[in-house]
Formats: sequence, structure tokens, C-alpha cells
Amino acid sequence: MQVYLVGGAVRDTLLGRTVTERDYVVVGATPAQMLAKGFTQVGKDFPVFLHPKTSEEYALARTERKMGSGYTGFECDASTSVTLEEDLKRRDLTVNAIARDQDGELIDPYHGQQDLQNKVLRHVSEAFSEDPLRVFRVARFATRYAYLGFTIAEETLSLMTDMAKSGELTSLSAERVWQETKRSLLEATPEVFFKTLKACNGLDNWFAELSQSESAFNTGIQALKQIQRQTHSQPQEQDASPSAPIEVRFAALCSGLSLNDVQQLCKRLKVQNTVSDIAEMVCAHKTSLLNCDKLDADTLLTVFNKTDAWRRPERFRLFLNALQPIAMQPSDLAQAGAMSSLHWPEREALITQALVAANAVDVQHIIAQGFKGPEIREALNNAKLEKISTLL
Repeated sequence: MQVYLVGGAVRDTLLGRTVTERDYVVVGATPAQMLAKGFTQVGKDFPVFLHPKTSEEYALARTERKMGSGYTGFECDASTSVTLEEDLKRRDLTVNAIARDQDGELIDPYHGQQDLQNKVLRHVSEAFSEDPLRVFRVARFATRYAYLGFTIAEETLSLMTDMAKSGELTSLSAERVWQETKRSLLEATPEVFFKTLKACNGLDNWFAELSQSESAFNTGIQALKQIQRQTHSQPQEQDASPSAPIEVRFAALCSGLSLNDVQQLCKRLKVQNTVSDIAEMVCAHKTSLLNCDKLDADTLLTVFNKTDAWRRPERFRLFLNALQPIAMQPSDLAQAGAMSSLHWPEREALITQALVAANAVDVQHIIAQGFKGPEIREALNNAKLEKISTLL
């Protein structure tokens, strides 16, 4: 039995990045031997075990053979005859196909170290095309390592294009696609993920709304870049929590779409409600809050009511944060008629003050004045309008 550290831990160590998790491959062992050593088996489709003390994953060396469509139609061989080189060959990229033995020696049969030095993401073998999820995974790796100058090898991008054109990407589950998308959006340069997918026709099925509109795509990309400008002078590795949460980043991506398009996209990707809500709110109200010279009380009250700012102030704060990268884009990139980016901080402060003032209206005072039934809502709105108007 031989144990090797593999995959991301080896890659990131060589790149000088922080290693957050470690995966191991075990050559020449059987499931029974692993269980006898106290490991717990967790893999259903192939033998993966958790270490009894560290809970790190140890997988038996295996080969895979495509038997059906999608990313689940594989037949695995995890017998003791499978070699380390055979196991590494089934991996997606050469930089992920480097192993380190227990003495610290590197095993690199597919020249991953050379590709790391050349900053190239290259597929290991033609078997790459058997798993359509790899199109999104490689786009995510390109996003993660863009700050280091990594690019995708031409032959790999060509293979990704063929995979996208084949229709195989439609066999993926929405959950898998969204997971790769979410992780990429939280990287320092999330726009790289979508530019990569666009370059290989990978947007067409899952992000049809962005694929079909060059304007919507460019607006989303520029909004994502604005988040980068607001948070970092230079792209960098982010081991800490991203400064802009997923709700703000996804809303930025969708900022050039219509409300109906955003709803369709969220439904297709099965985006969680907390994220889709903000994107829909931005697309529904960005015009009334950004594309005007001066705010008016009626507009603000309508926005407050429709976004339920009264009962969900934290969500409304996220909504304002999501408007910021759209409003703060350089003037030559902003939408026609949009307010100057220099005015957004003042406008955001005014919106916040208006909400506080309107929230101060006491409904019990309205009732005490004798209003009843539907009259209460009308009187309440009028009182809130009066409070807001005093600030404008």
C-alpha cells in the first residue's frame, strides 16, 4: 500500500498558495484493508475513505471509462492493479495531476510542473471531454489563477468548445453548474469565468440570456470589474471572505438583463432565493434610482414598499450595495442617461436617510387620528411621503 498527496494541495503548494484541504490517493489497497485500518468509507460510486483522525479523504487509485452521457455515466476500476500514473491520467488538468509521495518526492508523468512554470492550464488527455462539468471547472481555475497570469492552452480551449457545441453541457445538473458559478463569482476576478465560457460557447445553454445579448454581457462584465476596482488595486489571492458577497456579485452579473431574463436565468440555475431576490430587485429598480437627475418621494416610497424595506432592512442594505458597482462605473462605460458615478455616495446616503425618516412614522398615531380599514394604509403612505419630501 502506497499513499500519495495529490491534486490541489500539491498544485497550490508549488504556487505558494495557502492549502486549505488535502486529498490522498492510495495505490495497491483494497476496501477491506482500508476499513481494517480504521478508515470510514464514504464513496458510493468508487471507494473513498475518511482518515480516522484527520477526516481527510483517501481514495483508492482508479481508472474511469465513459459508459453513458453526462458526468455520471462512468465505469470505475479501483482494483489493486491500478497504478498511480493511471489514476493521474484520468484527472482534468496537468497541474492537477501531480502527486507527492511520503518522502516529499514529486511524481509528475504529465508535465504539470512545466505547465505551472509556463502558467498554462492544459488537459491531461482526450478523456477530458468525457466529463462536461470540466468546461466549467477549467473556467473556474482560469478565474482563480488569473491574478498569476494563467491562460488556457489553445488545444484545451478548442476541446472545451467542441464539448459545448456537442450539447453535452445540457446533461449537467443545475446544482453543479451553479456551484461552479458561485465559486467563480467569489474569486478576485470573476469576469474571467464568463469570458472563458463565452470564448468556448459555454454560455449558450445555461446562460442563454447573457449569450444572446452582447450589451447585457458587457454590462455585467463591467459591473463585476467595478467590484474589483472597489476592493483591490491589483487582483490577488483571497483566502479571507470576499469583500462583496455573492448576492452583490450575482446582481452585478445580471445588471444588464431585464427582470424577466433574470427570473428565467435564476430559475434555470436554481439560484437560492436570497441571491435571486437581490438580482431581481436591482433589475426592477435600477432605472428609477439611477437613471434620473433627481429622486422624488413617490419613487422612493414605491421602491421601499416593493422591496419590503420596512421589515427587511438587511436585505435592502444588500440591494443598495448591489447598486453601487452599477452606479460607480466610469462615465464612459455607464448606461446612457445614468447618473454620474461621483453622485452615487450622496444618493445612497439620501435613500438611507429617507428610509429612516419614513420608518419613523408611527402607525398607531395614524389609527389614533380615526383612520380605519383601507384608510390607514393611505394615510400611512401620505405621512411617509411627507417625511421623505422634507429631505429632497
